Formats: sequence, C-alpha cells, structure tokens
Amino acid sequence: MTDRVNGFVSGDAIQMEGAADGPLKGLRFAAKDIFDVAGHVTGGGNPDWARTHGPATETAPAVQRLLDAGATLAGKTITDELTRGILGINAHYGTPVNPRAPDRVPGGSSSGSASVVAEGLVDFALGSDTGGSVRVPASFCGIHGIRPTHGRIPLKGIIEQAPSFDTVGWFATDAGVMERVGTVLLDRGGASPPFSKLVVAEDAFAIAGTDVNVAVAPVVGTAKGLLNGWENLHLCPTDLAAWQNAMFTVQQWEAHRSFADWIDRINPRFSYDVAQRFVMASTVTGEDVKAAERVRQGHQQRMEAVLAPGTVIALPTTPAPAPLRNLRQSQMREVRQRIVTLTCIAGAVGLPQVNIPVTTADGLPVGLSLIGPRGSDEMLLSFAGSLIRSADFR
Repeated sequence: MTDRVNGFVSGDAIQMEGAADGPLKGLRFAAKDIFDVAGHVTGGGNPDWARTHGPATETAPAVQRLLDAGATLAGKTITDELTRGILGINAHYGTPVNPRAPDRVPGGSSSGSASVVAEGLVDFALGSDTGGSVRVPASFCGIHGIRPTHGRIPLKGIIEQAPSFDTVGWFATDAGVMERVGTVLLDRGGASPPFSKLVVAEDAFAIAGTDVNVAVAPVVGTAKGLLNGWENLHLCPTDLAAWQNAMFTVQQWEAHRSFADWIDRINPRFSYDVAQRFVMASTVTGEDVKAAERVRQGHQQRMEAVLAPGTVIALPTTPAPAPLRNLRQSQMREVRQRIVTLTCIAGAVGLPQVNIPVTTADGLPVGLSLIGPRGSDEMLLSFAGSLIRSADFR
C-alpha cells in the first residue's frame, strides 16, 4: 500500500490480521498513534515522547476489540502533538494531506486517520476526540465521524490528554460501516427511544458562514421531514462563548496535569503553537477551574433540558471549510476559536455527536452534526444513515 497522503506513521510498519471470522471480517482499519499496540512504541506525534517511551506491553482494548471482530490493522496514523491541536498540523512528521481539498489542512488532532479514510486506504480508522479531534477532520475531509458518549468506549491503552473530555471515536466514508464498527466498540448503554423531534441550534448556525448554512440546509430539511416535529432554539441562554471559555479552562487544566511531569523531566521539543498552549495551561489556577466547573454544570443542565427523550439537535460541525495550509499563526488562532465554540457544545458535557458530510457550492467539504442524549450513539448512527439514504447531499 502506497501512502499517498502522508497519513501513516513511517518507520514502524504495523500489520495485524484480524480474527478469522467476525462482524468486521474483510475490513481494514488504522489507529491514531496514541493507541497502544503490543510490541510497538506509541509515538503521540512527538519525537521526544517516542524516544522516552518503550514499546507497549498490551494492545489498547479498543484496538483489540476490532481485531477480535475480524478487522485487520493496517497501521498507525499521524496525530497533532500529544493531541494538542484541532487543525491537523504536525511540525515534526508533516501535515497529512486532505484528499478532498489538498491545499487545505485536514483537521486534527486525528488528522492522519481522517486522511487515510478519505483517500480510501482503509475502510475505517480510530481517532480520539477531546475538543473536536474527530468531528473537525471529519468535516474538513468530507467523511463520517463520531464522538461517542463520554465513557462508552474504554480509554485504557491510549495517551490521555484531558480525561473528563477524552473519547475514542472513528471515521468511515460509508454510514453502514460506521454502524458496524459501533456494534463492536460501544459498551452497552441505556435504552434510547427513536428520535421524534429535531432542535435546530440557532446560535450555532449564527457562528457558521453562509456557505456552510446553505450547504447543510437540505440535510436539515430532510431531517425535519423524517421526524414528527422541530423547533429553532438557542442552546445557550447567554452566549456560546461562555461555554467555550469554561471548557477551554478545564481542558487546559487537565492537559497540564497529564503532561506536566514529563515536560519538566524531558524538556521536549514542541512546535511554537503547542508549546504556547502548554505554557498557557500551566497558568490556570484551581480557582479558575472551580469557576469554570460551575459554568460547565449549568451547561450540562441546559443540554439535559433541551435533549428530552427522543430529541436530536442539528448544528454545523465546523463554521467554515478547512482553512488553507499556509495561513499565518494569527489567522489559524482565529479559525480555531470559532471551531471550538461549536465543538464545546457536546464535548464539554460528554454527549455523542456525529458528522454527516456535505459539500459547499465550491465543492469544499463541510459537515452537519447531530447531537443526541447520553447513550444514544447507536440511534445517532442509525438516523445519520437514514438521512444519507433519503437523499444525495454530496
């Protein structure tokens, strides 16, 4: 297999055959380079992390479940350094190509996984989503992706960034494959009633550009037609920026706790952007976190009220198509801020969210997202498949 998109980690070829039989027999997958595979170093997108860690002694449960279900592991994929990115840029190993828009970033931090799926090198790929790291590359690369309910897939055997946000997610180009993988990966959840009502998140759509709103409108219209009722609603009673600021504070605090000791001992090489983020994280205080957690609690209560049983929320996955690869740092920061204001809605309170790929009038990939109640992951995947089968949005 030729890696035409610089999506795979080079120098450590991994090929693990799946079980002789199972629900995923015949499918090939890749795993972001934060998942342990026995006998191989988990590199985490940073050469000093790889240098200071030995080979894994066990394979991460999420990877092992897929192998046991008959899927074949084709390799590890490039990630933003220690998952500390949202655009898919890696200064050490190169930025994977976005096959649907080669002059634009692929989105991160699960950039390599999204890239090899969009290129058709594998049938599906594992990523992780803390602040948007599956949802954003799925939108930018024009593929399906899911951030599951927090806690439904074990995090054991992965490099964790912010444990109260981290989830294991996956990508595919086919909605049916998304559902098949879900039957293997998702731990048993509570019973979730079929969706009967759509909430259109007005404040989220207000953040997105006109091209995105126009592109996803047909999908929203089809969703309305499949359900019994719908309404437009502001999700946040004040401003989505308040939710985003709280999420950012807590996530930074947790990321600092995850990596501070290693950074202090090793003094690793980071790109400027990642180093700046870690320095910022080190300044967050306990009082900052307490205040942010109060906002987060109110955020959760609000979302629980909106997501009554049978309710699903529609919103843009990202506010714009993928930015060009050569933008200045200051421009990238502005784009990132708008993105995480949308991704915080589900991410900060552990809700499942799926991306449905569509394209703008200019042919650039963007996505419509669906957010459901906790534990409704299977229902979200099924409903997304129904939408795709109901009309051609591509």
